[in-house]
Amino acid sequence: MSGLPIPGNFMSPTTEQVDPNTSGWAAKLNCTISLGSGGRNGDGCLAVKSSAAGEMQVRSFSSFFATPWVEYEAFCDAAGGTVPERIGIRWMDSSNTEIGITWSLTTASASSSWHRIAVGGVAPANTHHAYVLVSATPAAANVTNFFENFYFGYPKTTTGNLVGFNTESGEIDVSGWLAEANCTIARQAPPVQWAVTNYWAGGHAIAMTVTANGNASMCSTDRPDATPGVEYIAHAYLNPPTSAATTWVELRFYDGMGTQIQATRGVLAAPGTAWYRQRASAVAPAGTASCSIAAGIDSATAGQVLRLDWVVVSTAPVLYAGSAVPYADASFEQGVAGWAVASGAATIARSSPWGASFFEGGYSGTITSATATTSVVRSGRFPLPAGAVAGQNLRTKVLTQVTAGGWTVSRGIRWSDASNTDLGATTSTPITAPSPGWWSLSNDFTIPTNATQAALEYTLTATAASSVWRIDQVGAWLALPYTSVGADDSTASITVTLRELTIGDLLTVYRVLPDGSRTLARGPSGLYSQTPITAGEVVIEDYEAPLGVPISYYVEILTPGTSAPSTRTSDTVTLTPGDINECWLKDPGQPQRNLKVLVARAPDWQRSIEQAEMRVRGRRNSVILSDVRGGLEGDLQIWTRSDDERDGLHWLLDSGNVLLWQAVAGMGVSDMYVVVGQVTEARVTGYAPEPWRAWTLALRQVDMPTTTGVAGSAGRTWQDILTQFATWQDVLNSYATWEDVLFDRRIGG
Repeated sequence: MSGLPIPGNFMSPTTEQVDPNTSGWAAKLNCTISLGSGGRNGDGCLAVKSSAAGEMQVRSFSSFFATPWVEYEAFCDAAGGTVPERIGIRWMDSSNTEIGITWSLTTASASSSWHRIAVGGVAPANTHHAYVLVSATPAAANVTNFFENFYFGYPKTTTGNLVGFNTESGEIDVSGWLAEANCTIARQAPPVQWAVTNYWAGGHAIAMTVTANGNASMCSTDRPDATPGVEYIAHAYLNPPTSAATTWVELRFYDGMGTQIQATRGVLAAPGTAWYRQRASAVAPAGTASCSIAAGIDSATAGQVLRLDWVVVSTAPVLYAGSAVPYADASFEQGVAGWAVASGAATIARSSPWGASFFEGGYSGTITSATATTSVVRSGRFPLPAGAVAGQNLRTKVLTQVTAGGWTVSRGIRWSDASNTDLGATTSTPITAPSPGWWSLSNDFTIPTNATQAALEYTLTATAASSVWRIDQVGAWLALPYTSVGADDSTASITVTLRELTIGDLLTVYRVLPDGSRTLARGPSGLYSQTPITAGEVVIEDYEAPLGVPISYYVEILTPGTSAPSTRTSDTVTLTPGDINECWLKDPGQPQRNLKVLVARAPDWQRSIEQAEMRVRGRRNSVILSDVRGGLEGDLQIWTRSDDERDGLHWLLDSGNVLLWQAVAGMGVSDMYVVVGQVTEARVTGYAPEPWRAWTLALRQVDMPTTTGVAGSAGRTWQDILTQFATWQDVLNSYATWEDVLFDRRIGG
């Protein structure tokens, strides 16, 4: 069970999860509602029972702000073995009069398993707010359907996706797709069970029906911009008509005239007729201006149907930070790419079917030797990482698994110069390939003079006939320190870079002072205390490090299921203290608002205490009961010296968040977390254009916030803005400030 609110949901957690009650919902037509159990997003779910034969409807108890001509999405998970269901958005004007309802398709068939229902739509003219509706039409009374995991808000799209919401999901209509050859296309709503936290798939699917025997294909109507030399990936979940059908996705590139100049296909090796993600990746060739994704069936039979969902075109994923190995060669998702057998009896192929053997994605490279002999397997050549020079080390890594027989393996790199002249190979000492399960094998190789290209090379000796060795997630990058630190005095922050981490491990990071005391460093979700690792490289910007004090960082990395973490210790770094007359006021969760100001007078501290006095008859002295004494309280007097500083201080104080007050060491004040009460801004002269202001900030000491995370864009880029908005005016209409653009905080949302 998840039990965690859906990010960006306009609904309250109680309405979303139907926990601990049904107060977020109201019966609208021909039904009663009650609290059910067995939900996945928390145990509760909405049980809707028909009062009589005919349609029953339930609406959200509260409405949600909506803006005309803006796209919205509603979804939930549904279950009911008797009748199928649908979900809708009911648009209302400012007088609470219904404008209309945007309904999803009704699920193709009833299903007692949890499955996703979803709808997307553009709010019509005069929309002021909206309700979410769910509906089913039983043929009798006392028929029950169940709903949970509700969402209403802006459309859920994959971060970095170059195609729009409707092309990715099909939740609005089929206009994101073109029937390219020998087919018709439509939307369908099959009852598909997706993971409870998969918010990007599962409502509608785009269905391509083959018209006549032969090849059939469809293509996205989106043609997002693409840049020559950049590696892209296209992927979608495919639902093939049979396991034997040749279904595929294709990444296409076009020139400035719209002429297709390259197509790279990934063919699905389907193990059945469920849903499988198929990928295709390629580097955009010279002359590329745009790209698209296509899907189809080769040698199809008339009437066959291919469905697809969760469609993405984006830059290729980074398996290892700085790796120069193209995704196709690293992942084997569309074949063996540039890999080949240079000598010997071995063969190399993509594993089959989908999901049978993989570490990342759905496939792996499979090397088979029918005889107990030696073979050499080599990747295609790839340029060395940017900035690589002779004498530096290139680090390689491969995930391997022995599934039959045994192997002796020597790993190496074959070097080439700019004219493709072979400069020879550097190899490692042979080892016995470890088994069972997946193993990570790494090596460092020194780059020779004149080398500009490299190819991974494995010399393999099968120790038995019919030996099989599988490889996946291959990488090669410049070997850099596992942990590095750097100080930025302009922002009074320290950047900590942690490299070559394992996704899924748990990360704990401490800031260590000269006396050995440790404080947890802050990350996007709060303090780094056994925080799950989601990328191979983590960059921490520590804005709470003290000034003028030598600092190091102690890192613990724990693999789930184990008890002893591996550890790292960084070098020591010191922030320059700066002017002793200045101090920093910092927002731990919004460091872009941090400000350095000039101190006029430090506080005269007071420490209050809660006491209860009891006068005892006949006694001179009272009996006093005291709580512990409170923290420091006092007025900090500062100056701002320009209009920009004055605006910046207002911006910092507007949120009311806990702040960190930092002064230079030796000024008699330790770093302190405070809340600011009354604020006084006074002019220093009667001369109106004078920019200086004298401020008095009422400070009260508080504990360090532990759950506050450092706000960030969560991977969003300008490409996401370009995908979601047609014009810059649309962006300006949707966000009040550029900070809101960064954090995707839309007006009214």
